[in-house]
Amino acid sequence: MAIILRLDRVMADRKMSLNELSEKVGISNVNLSNLKTGKVKAIRFSTLDAICKVLECQPGDILEYEDDKQTA
Repeated sequence: MAIILRLDRVMADRKMSLNELSEKVGISNVNLSNLKTGKVKAIRFSTLDAICKVLECQPGDILEYEDDKQTA
């Protein structure tokens, strides 16, 4: 099981920089950068809620499930 973060894609669609999103959401640049690059193991619902409000998107726009099983 793999959850892929597509935050970078949504930010690009909205033409929003990491600094701008960080400021509007109230998360440090470092934490938001780690989230954007997929270097995190978890995300709080309150953080996801704030990001979705600022980017005017749904959680499914940011999070994507990819089955890691190889089909034969």
